[in-house]
Amino acid sequence: MKKYTLAEMEDKYIGKKGTPERDAYEYELKMELLGRMIKATRKEKNMTQEELGKAIGVNKSQISKLENHANSATIETIMKVFNALKADIQFNVKVNDKQIQIV
Repeated sequence: MKKYTLAEMEDKYIGKKGTPERDAYEYELKMELLGRMIKATRKEKNMTQEELGKAIGVNKSQISKLENHANSATIETIMKVFNALKADIQFNVKVNDKQIQIV
């Protein structure tokens, strides 16, 4: 039985890198990870979703949606959340194979 790597499976069943299907898949993965990071950070700070929501001026349900479906969040909201959690955020941007770091 032939073994396949994850990359080979993604190429075969989702699409090659650079295709719209693959880009959407990778975007969803990144947003899911972002939601998990928010949840893990909130729990590490011993905050409830309600407390975090109050800190940034939204309802508990919006925090739940953010933690579970971060793709619907704006950068502004994500920044507010991490600021309320007193967490540093670093964005990395790559342009023409050159890494640009924004802190």
